[in-house]
Amino acid sequence: MPELPEVEAARALIEARALHREIAAVDDRDSYVCRPHGPGELADALCGRTLTAACRIGKSMWCETDGGDGPSLGLHLGMAGRIIVDDHYAGDPVGDGPTSGYSGAAGHPDPGFATNPQWARFTLGFADGGELLLFDKRRLGRAVLDPRLDALGPDALEVGKAELAARVGSGAAPLKARIMDQSVIAGVGNLLADETLWQASLSPVRPAGELDAEELARLWTVMRRTTRAAIKRGGVHTGELIPHRRRGGTCPRCAADLVRATVGGRTTWWCPVEQT
Repeated sequence: MPELPEVEAARALIEARALHREIAAVDDRDSYVCRPHGPGELADALCGRTLTAACRIGKSMWCETDGGDGPSLGLHLGMAGRIIVDDHYAGDPVGDGPTSGYSGAAGHPDPGFATNPQWARFTLGFADGGELLLFDKRRLGRAVLDPRLDALGPDALEVGKAELAARVGSGAAPLKARIMDQSVIAGVGNLLADETLWQASLSPVRPAGELDAEELARLWTVMRRTTRAAIKRGGVHTGELIPHRRRGGTCPRCAADLVRATVGGRTTWWCPVEQT
């Protein structure tokens, strides 16, 4: 599932390869992905405009058009979406079935596209002949005009130490549920939360309000370091704990058996010895 690092990779791809290109055509026929817009509504708003900025807060991504004078285009990757620009893609790094991995077969970077073009849920066709696609086997991504972002907390990479402490370090909710609440901190998903808390030696089930100032400062430092490492390595699946999140898995540091439970509605793994 794309989390902040994967969404940042998709944003960077758009920034590097899709900006300053005139939009000549829009395929917005998938009314579920483009809801609440009807077919043709996004095309009417975007054709003739130019993408001029690619932006992100947490796992939410949007593109400005015409220097901010036109509508913004929100693009959400859902559970397994990717952004494809011409012959490059970014987003879900793992996928499943025929869409996993990279291939230049049939002149396309994603091998699933050649046999499953219906998975291209939304397309911008550029005047120079290239295109940007939201490619999503599971059909859980979104393309929407002028997305609402006011409910999001500060980005996990941008939040200051004092602000994180004030936002996270209160209440009786489990720590993992607190840092995954997008209105508290934007961008932390299930895998990134488990990796961050393991790296910080903090229990995911501990009430967030019980953390002291030193622990909250450590959480801030480790969250930034872990997120940046995931961006650099290609996604949250590259974390040190992630391969061990399975039945029979052990802590990569002390070899203790990992504990599995549901926290904040998500499957959670942690070391009962080191994470306190």
